[in-house]
Amino acid sequence: MAYVDHAFSITDEDIMMDNTYAINNKPPIKEIALAVSLLVFGVVGIVLGIFMAVNHVGGDRAHGMFFAILGAILFLPGFYYTRIAYYAYKGYKGFSFSNIPPV
Repeated sequence: MAYVDHAFSITDEDIMMDNTYAINNKPPIKEIALAVSLLVFGVVGIVLGIFMAVNHVGGDRAHGMFFAILGAILFLPGFYYTRIAYYAYKGYKGFSFSNIPPV
């Protein structure tokens, strides 16, 4: 029989103590609002950036590309955490509100 050292093992109780959302599974309102606002501002930034780059509005093409890149940077985490919140709300297996980090 193999020797197993349990002195440094992580149990389920240790994981549950660190996360407040896993106990009651309430939706974190501030975190979801931040994710949705990042998603919305990201989409607006991408659309306005492309519009500015194509039509040379507000300067040259570089300004439009800057806004499009900034919008993409805002869009990625916004989409990721909004998707996690939606799937947790719908009750899909493997998704919970505890996957969203606290603000």
